[in-house]
Amino acid sequence: MTKTLTAQQFFQQFPDDDACLNHLFRVRFQGISHCPKCKRETKFHRVTGQPAFSCQWCGHHLHPMVGTPFAKSHTALQKWFYAIYLFTTTRHGVPAKELQRQLAVTYKTAWRMGHEIRKYMAVVDGDRPLSGTVEVDETLIGGGQKGVGPGNRVTGNKAIVFGMIERGGQIMTKVVASTKRESLFPIIDANIVKGSTIYSDEYATYRVLPWRGYKHETVNHAAKEYARGAVHTNSIENMWGQLKRSIRGTHINVSPKHLQKYLGEFEFRFNLRKAPHLMFDRLLMNFGK
Repeated sequence: MTKTLTAQQFFQQFPDDDACLNHLFRVRFQGISHCPKCKRETKFHRVTGQPAFSCQWCGHHLHPMVGTPFAKSHTALQKWFYAIYLFTTTRHGVPAKELQRQLAVTYKTAWRMGHEIRKYMAVVDGDRPLSGTVEVDETLIGGGQKGVGPGNRVTGNKAIVFGMIERGGQIMTKVVASTKRESLFPIIDANIVKGSTIYSDEYATYRVLPWRGYKHETVNHAAKEYARGAVHTNSIENMWGQLKRSIRGTHINVSPKHLQKYLGEFEFRFNLRKAPHLMFDRLLMNFGK
């Protein structure tokens, strides 16, 4: 397996803001040889004192930072790149306090940077249809009262998270309002290919899956049945354990308002679990997309 970039290698590759901006220009305007404005074959040169490049003929500006998570930020570009590097070299994420310490920024700035990076990781990871054998399950995340209240809705400051994992493949997680069919089935229908096999527990919501075009088998957790040959939900349950340990160990607690961002970060990291060395490059190659 290719090794992950070391901190020393990171600073050799990105020693200052100019190196980071040049990288942004290369990946966002790959191979550009004609000016979008004057249409002439041209070369673009760095504009002194601005994070922009200009056409040698008409002076038209290209702005590599526009459309990126740090477009309107006053924080140094190298600090943004290093924050992204930190996010891709940890197993459980980076708390705002750690970003504050590592980057020498205010807590408010570190908190905002963390959330922008999480949102960006979710965009880069994207959602692709799941197929084959898919395990589904739901869980509660957060503090306060335990359990689900009337109408299968969340109680206290907990959030309900619905998850789907393709055996040997990708995961997808969504914060949902309830565990009722009207909350779960739009997600299932939009993201699991018809004809796929879905494994779940015996929760009543899932009983109509065969009538919606899926093969469906269950395990009876109430009877202490956790696997019947290949029929089990161990993969999704193990994933819940990883997610909750990550939140407790790194962030202590996450508010329902921001939970989806943390789920996006977790999905990105989980879906590249077999190639962690690609995480940093994958993020750097997708700015503005």
